[in-house]
Amino acid sequence: MSNPTEAETPRGLSRRPVELATALVLIGLAFVVLYDSYGRGAGWDNGPQNGFFPARVGWLFLAASAFILFQSFRSENSVFVTWEQLGQVMRVLGPLVLFVALIQPLGLYVASAIFILVFMAVVATSRWWCILLTAVLVPIVCFWIFEMQFRVPLPKGPLEAALGY
Repeated sequence: MSNPTEAETPRGLSRRPVELATALVLIGLAFVVLYDSYGRGAGWDNGPQNGFFPARVGWLFLAASAFILFQSFRSENSVFVTWEQLGQVMRVLGPLVLFVALIQPLGLYVASAIFILVFMAVVATSRWWCILLTAVLVPIVCFWIFEMQFRVPLPKGPLEAALGY
């Protein structure tokens, strides 16, 4: 078995920077948990104080994050994800971020319709009428199930307000 040539080696994001960034973000989150826990009281005064258990979890989280940081220096610097794979992830992540951003101003059901339209147009290879039909019917059915049958109050926007909900 021969070594792959430079042309055959996939190009993309290296593993070491991804692991370093992940470890540093997790270490930062662990410090936030610890800061908040000790601010609430992480001791034992005739029983656990409010921050006692979160502080213990924060220390475990910090230790695991430090281990990830240590391991990132020891691991080989191979390709973590190719640029093509990262593009596929972004094709899914983009519409999802748009969906979450639109829930507050437009409500869940209108945001869902837009998400289905964009997602199916970007990711799927469906016919336009199928995409449009799905984007209209799925939120209507979900509205009927959650709002009318189960009476679960979900975020609504101007369209639902105009319809009296």
